[in-house]
Amino acid sequence: MSEITYVRGDATVPSVKGVKVIAHVCNDLGGWGKGFVLALSRRWPEPEAAYRAWHRERAANDFGLGALQLVQVEPYIWVANMIGQRGVRTGSKGVPVRYDAIDTALARLADRVTELGASVHMPRIGCGLAGGKWSRVEPLVCERLVKRGVAVTVYDHGEG
Repeated sequence: MSEITYVRGDATVPSVKGVKVIAHVCNDLGGWGKGFVLALSRRWPEPEAAYRAWHRERAANDFGLGALQLVQVEPYIWVANMIGQRGVRTGSKGVPVRYDAIDTALARLADRVTELGASVHMPRIGCGLAGGKWSRVEPLVCERLVKRGVAVTVYDHGEG
């Protein structure tokens, strides 16, 4: 069984051949404007527009914790908007990350990337503004994706 590949670089510019899915975690409030989503929006307008429409029309769709939305941005690149964060602030109920929701979204993602024959590329999802710990997220990525034979690359941005 393969492992997660860790690289230093930009997750919005995966350098492998074939179909690629860039996965990231969104909140359940319809907010888009801080963290990794800014890098996505600099490259493509579609993921943000699709996420905002998904949230706006949530009464008639599956928008909510654990949901997955795949948005095609180039012929061989998709963006996976995964709802894995309750709200945006740390408060009395702790940090916004919801590990069970990330797990559910990753399971849904595994089915879709298997159909597409795609590799998955991501920052350390749920561990930036959502306040999660990679030691809790990494096993979910391994269980849901790596164990199913999906190639996963995790990108660490910046220096050191």
